[in-house]
Amino acid sequence: MNKVDPKIFRAYDIRGVYGVTIDEDIVYRVAQAYVSLFKPKSVVLGRDVRESGPSLWEAAKNGFIDSGVDVIDVGTISTDMLYFTVAYYGYDGGITISASHNPKEFNGVKMVRQNAQPISSDSGILDIRDFVLAGTRIKAERTGTVTKKDIIDDYCNKVLSFLNTPLTKEYSIVANASFGVAGLALRRLIEIGKLPIHVKEINFEPDGTFSKGNPNPLTPESTKQSQDIIRNSGKIDFAVAWDCDADRCFFFDENGDFILGNYTAAILAEYFLEKNSKSPIITNESVYLAVKDVTDRFNSKLILHRTGHSFIKATMRKEDCDYAGEASGHYYFKDFFFADNGMIPLMIILNLLEEKHCTVSELYSKFRTQFFVSGELNTDVKDNIKVMDIVKKAYMHGGKVIEVDGISIEFPEWRFNLRPSNTEPLIRLNVESMNKELMEVKTKEILALIEKNKDVQ
Repeated sequence: MNKVDPKIFRAYDIRGVYGVTIDEDIVYRVAQAYVSLFKPKSVVLGRDVRESGPSLWEAAKNGFIDSGVDVIDVGTISTDMLYFTVAYYGYDGGITISASHNPKEFNGVKMVRQNAQPISSDSGILDIRDFVLAGTRIKAERTGTVTKKDIIDDYCNKVLSFLNTPLTKEYSIVANASFGVAGLALRRLIEIGKLPIHVKEINFEPDGTFSKGNPNPLTPESTKQSQDIIRNSGKIDFAVAWDCDADRCFFFDENGDFILGNYTAAILAEYFLEKNSKSPIITNESVYLAVKDVTDRFNSKLILHRTGHSFIKATMRKEDCDYAGEASGHYYFKDFFFADNGMIPLMIILNLLEEKHCTVSELYSKFRTQFFVSGELNTDVKDNIKVMDIVKKAYMHGGKVIEVDGISIEFPEWRFNLRPSNTEPLIRLNVESMNKELMEVKTKEILALIEKNKDVQ
């Protein structure tokens, strides 16, 4: 591949279609650009389960060792295992070859610096882009070394440190690993922690072909798998599902009802504020009323933030937040190096079920019956900016316009957020209200306006 498409360098990662917009040569140069920019001596290098992963991993390895940098080979990992390995063992930084929940033809690069500090378009990705576009290459006098490292037990022990309430009952759960490594990690967590958890496994064996479709826990096909087992298997306490790289998680209650991420963001905010009410809480601006209800009750500071893990992590460090949560299913923890983790929320939900002696539906009831949300609704449009401007002009009169992340317009009884995706060619709509009927009416109304103008250029 001779020409590099600069669009693969996104707000908080690098991502493209393998063999079309991303290949071994580009990843080799990304690794060398990383070295040029951050000057590491040792880096962690992992990958997810995709079929293109091994060859891209090899390219990144060569880019590092040709630059004189030592590589720590952690094999096939979840993205949160990258964060853990870099910060826990004190390496200079790291990369994982992953395209998260995107279809199998995609792949990409996620990067962190020392202490798992994020790298975004504000802190290095654009410099890496410029290095790659310039065609620069490094050849050091010394060739770096490659050392394999098994991190799974240390990682699991770190996750288990968040399980601070002994489990006094046995739990039956459904778990969907989306063909990534979350299933293997959960098995080891249960084994090491001697947890009384019985798991009905879905898509547990790593499979880079994603034989049942996209490795996204939010697709109708994926959610139906969990729901069918819950509803047909008798007593199930709840279900949990991860995306392919296991840094996001979602829950279902004992009735098989899917729980939107903003409700879990609020549950976790309440959990941490009960421990430290002085800590600020971060959530994304697209959906926040349930989290605001929690911070208002604790009289704590709420920081509304643009979507994106790299940006949120940077603000967490600056504000010294114990916790941040996004409706997208990313949850961040100060005690996990200010990074997101897909297993820790499971530990906390188990804590709460033990402490409160309740079901999952009872745990979430106060939020699900008070705050009504559309869920994230995605539409393909020709021009994101023009469609957003059309919607803004239609609703700005009488509403408060906020442009932290896309556009939000707020009214006394309802609000909405419209933003372009950072990872897919989509425009995303979220509507929320404390009145269910009003939320539904406004959702249909705005979607109709977007649909009418989706081909505008």
